[in-house]
Amino acid sequence: MATSNSEKFEINKTEEEWRKTLTPEQFRVLRKHGTERAGTSPLDKNYADGTYVCAGCGQPLFTSETKFNSGTGWPSFYAPIEGAISTTVDRSFFMTRIEVHCSRCGGHLGHVFEDGPAPTGQRYCINGVAMEFVPEA
Repeated sequence: MATSNSEKFEINKTEEEWRKTLTPEQFRVLRKHGTERAGTSPLDKNYADGTYVCAGCGQPLFTSETKFNSGTGWPSFYAPIEGAISTTVDRSFFMTRIEVHCSRCGGHLGHVFEDGPAPTGQRYCINGVAMEFVPEA
């Protein structure tokens, strides 16, 4: 499953252009809806102050203030930066989940679940390879 070419985002590139700007693993996750192996991202255990941005376009997605240790092996947040994400329904693997995308480039980030902490009760389970961390200045 790939992000629909009919969807219009602020940043639109051809598949070839994305392949030139992303690593193979970033391309697989962001553009082909892949998932990195649990526990492989150094961002999972990163608790420094800063902002997590989309690896595809640099849009700020989450702040360190909303990050928590979910124990799942993926970076988890209880809320995104307002307007940073969009969602779609993912019915793959014989289940229904809410898929999270960057609202600026449409890159696949991960999924959101209803088992997170207060104050939102949501757990944004995000592929670390889909993000880059920008430390607070």
